[in-house]
Amino acid sequence: MNPLRKQRLYVVLSIFLGTAIAVLLVFQGLSKSINLFYSPSEILKAQIEAGTEIRVGGMVKKGSVYRETNSLKLSFEITDFEEDLVIEYEGILPDLFSEEAGVVLKGTINSKGVFVAHEVLAKHDENYMPPEVAKTLKQKK
Repeated sequence: MNPLRKQRLYVVLSIFLGTAIAVLLVFQGLSKSINLFYSPSEILKAQIEAGTEIRVGGMVKKGSVYRETNSLKLSFEITDFEEDLVIEYEGILPDLFSEEAGVVLKGTINSKGVFVAHEVLAKHDENYMPPEVAKTLKQKK
């Protein structure tokens, strides 16, 4: 083989190999940072390990919000109109948090099966619902 062709072949192969490694590293990095979205039904059916960071969404069940006096702790239930999930949260809620409103929560499930949220995201206005929640609820009806 001609030395010039051999050199070109090595350059092309090294570019291809470098690109393949870069793409592999990008996909590996992205797969670790994915936050999956679950509905209450999916959480109760799935075998999710306690302490795993996940997102859950649904509608705040009417009459389920219980606030402790003299603290920021509260508990409430969210529903996807099939199953309910008990949520515990300690902190300041968004101004737009209310019963029968769509919410997305980030947190973990404890050993008792209660979702302990560390972040609560509420709807933006009276017409907004997170797209994942709307899609899941639409499928359930």
